[in-house]
Amino acid sequence: MRLRVEFTTEPFDLDEAPAHAVVAREVIQAAQLDAVDVGPFGNTAEGGADSVLTAVDALLRQSLQAGATRISLQVNVVAEGGR
Repeated sequence: MRLRVEFTTEPFDLDEAPAHAVVAREVIQAAQLDAVDVGPFGNTAEGGADSVLTAVDALLRQSLQAGATRISLQVNVVAEGGR
């Protein structure tokens, strides 16, 4: 099964990325995922179910530890080979 994760962390800071946002992006970029897209207001990545779920676990734990007060997360099943 292939999954797509979309997430944002809060609180926002438009001037400088907060520590929790940096940590979340580092977790996703270091994971073995495909189609990683990080941006100022949202982030997405795709990959196999095990890889995505492992990355989501690390993302939640490390972002909260780094000061996130809210993490909005959506996980969708995607067709193999595309969106």
